[in-house]
Amino acid sequence: MATFNKFNQFAEDIAKKVHNLNSDTLKVALSNTAPVATNAVFADITEITAQNGYSAGGATATFTSGAQTSGSYKLVLVDTTITASGGNFGPFRYVVLYNSTQTSPNKPLIGYYDYGTNLTVTSGNSFTVDFDGTNGVLTLA
Repeated sequence: MATFNKFNQFAEDIAKKVHNLNSDTLKVALSNTAPVATNAVFADITEITAQNGYSAGGATATFTSGAQTSGSYKLVLVDTTITASGGNFGPFRYVVLYNSTQTSPNKPLIGYYDYGTNLTVTSGNSFTVDFDGTNGVLTLA
């Protein structure tokens, strides 16, 4: 399973009330260009071309729960699946989680997963972002 890496700006954005992780629309976008920790907004990411089942801006990550227990908040999202139809999509290696609700400051980034190798999804097949239902996507403590 790929490991979640948060963007540095995410910590400041939380402090400045940029995100409401329980209600904002979060999305996953695919990229074949390595994100760096200092990326801050979606415009900093090089997204793959919209094609054959993959839409520009990526797919919505559906909220399951977000709650605090003993001083730690855990965000849980439903696994997100993107299916190739009418041809292949990719290649991509990185899955970027970002806040699509916020337009200022320009769709802030949250974090990304590095799958370690280029992936291409062939027509009729699917790629699933397997969010950890037990430990959550991220924990704020």
